Amino acid sequence: MRSVTETEMVKRKEVFLTNPWELNPIWNVLTPEEKEEVVTNMEICHYRKNDIIHREGTTPTHMMMLVAGKIKIFKDGIGMRQQIIRLLKPYDFFSYRGVAAGGTYNSTAVAIEQCTVYQLRKELFIDLLQHNNQFCFLVMRNMAGALGAQEAQTVSLTQKHIRSRLAEALLKLKQDYGTDADKVTIAMYMSRDDLAAMSNMTTSNAIRTLSQFAHEGLISVDGRKIKILDEEALKRLDRLG
Repeated sequence: MRSVTETEMVKRKEVFLTNPWELNPIWNVLTPEEKEEVVTNMEICHYRKNDIIHREGTTPTHMMMLVAGKIKIFKDGIGMRQQIIRLLKPYDFFSYRGVAAGGTYNSTAVAIEQCTVYQLRKELFIDLLQHNNQFCFLVMRNMAGALGAQEAQTVSLTQKHIRSRLAEALLKLKQDYGTDADKVTIAMYMSRDDLAAMSNMTTSNAIRTLSQFAHEGLISVDGRKIKILDEEALKRLDRLG
């Protein structure tokens, strides 16, 4: 994976594009003066596939919002084995928890495909939290929702059978990213390594379980493209655990 140097980042800065309150309603509660300050100070940056956006152990400098593309958030476990803890879709916030908590990042963010990201300096973000109660409340609610989802994911990854974990992962990918025009192909083409990291299993187990699902007629697989053929069966597997 490629890291992004400061020089590269400067080259990728562009003129501000779409107002953030047109993309995520959390920004709508800002006053006109605050919105103007955000427009003046927010940066837009582009990342190529496999670029590291922030790395575990480094100090946060910006809160960020994904505008286009897909990003994975992961932690390195024993033997540098990745555990994906969150997948981002357009208009999701990230990096803001590290900014609010202080200290360093406890995870790494990597572009799964070419991405566009809005970035706001942490000093301005903290100032908005301190002086706009509505904005602070909405950010806190967003953070609480993400924390609740991660707690539920922890239970699933530690207590469910591998078939149920993979079924849950496939259903979540469809829920978050939708499907292609055929209405059955998940619009998120993940490598087997990433599917395994998302489901807390080895790559070989992920490949084997996908093959079992395909043999049972639950899905069909064509490279990284996965079609869900029997969603109800996957949901039953997910519920059974």
